[in-house]
Amino acid sequence: MMDSSKKLGVIFVVISALTFSTAGLFSKGVAAAPWDIIFWRGVFSAGFTLCWICHRQRLRENFLLMGISGLSVAVIGALGTSAFIAAFKLTSIANVSLIYAVVPLLAGVFAWVWMGERMTRHVVCGAVLALGGVAIIVSGSLGRASFRGDMLAFCMALALALMMVIYRKYPSTPGAGPSALSSLLLVPCAMLWGDPFSIPLHEILILSGFGLVFAVASVTLVEGAKHIPSGQAALLSTLEVPVAPILAFLVLSEVPGSRTVFGGALVLVAVLLSLRENK
Repeated sequence: MMDSSKKLGVIFVVISALTFSTAGLFSKGVAAAPWDIIFWRGVFSAGFTLCWICHRQRLRENFLLMGISGLSVAVIGALGTSAFIAAFKLTSIANVSLIYAVVPLLAGVFAWVWMGERMTRHVVCGAVLALGGVAIIVSGSLGRASFRGDMLAFCMALALALMMVIYRKYPSTPGAGPSALSSLLLVPCAMLWGDPFSIPLHEILILSGFGLVFAVASVTLVEGAKHIPSGQAALLSTLEVPVAPILAFLVLSEVPGSRTVFGGALVLVAVLLSLRENK
């Protein structure tokens, strides 16, 4: 029987996965350019996260005490977010979501290289299989505009995997503060390269929802991971992978190509294989 703490952790991580799965809908649901989306998502996400931090009375802990590890997470997160939003504009939601699924495996490789963390046979096989799946997904975009989007999605996956390893190496690093800071770091860049104040009010309102969703997803993931084993958290996080393409089909009528379906199936099998002994 699952105790109340673990049950709460599972609920939080599931909420995080489901809310993250709507990112593509928000990005493609507006006509705004990527930098304009990044600006408004960042402003509202940082605002909502700051409200939560102040409500919990953890302002000093999340900002003044975040240290070099927290600053590193903020910078890497900013780079990953800029790639993430642009990827949705250039390729399909299914491609972005399925490429994102290799994050736990990439994190395992980074942890092995940086920390000497042992990689089991299942993780090694899963990593090879997952990269093969990503290669198949990307091969469907060769010679097309979506190839750039696939590459940006992979850059986002690399950034997120590196952030996971930093948290594993420095577990005292706060989650909410660096998340808010990463959003704020992108605001001046978005003002320089975009034109966020020219988009219509109704799109700004939609992007405010995007900011709220992103803040909720980030906070619930961090809080949920505190209550359950990392392997279980990673497995539950993969709920986003099948949900995002389904939402894209239902809302935007996006139909994934055959290579995306086949490559995505390999990625999902790889993730489940790598987590097999961590259940």
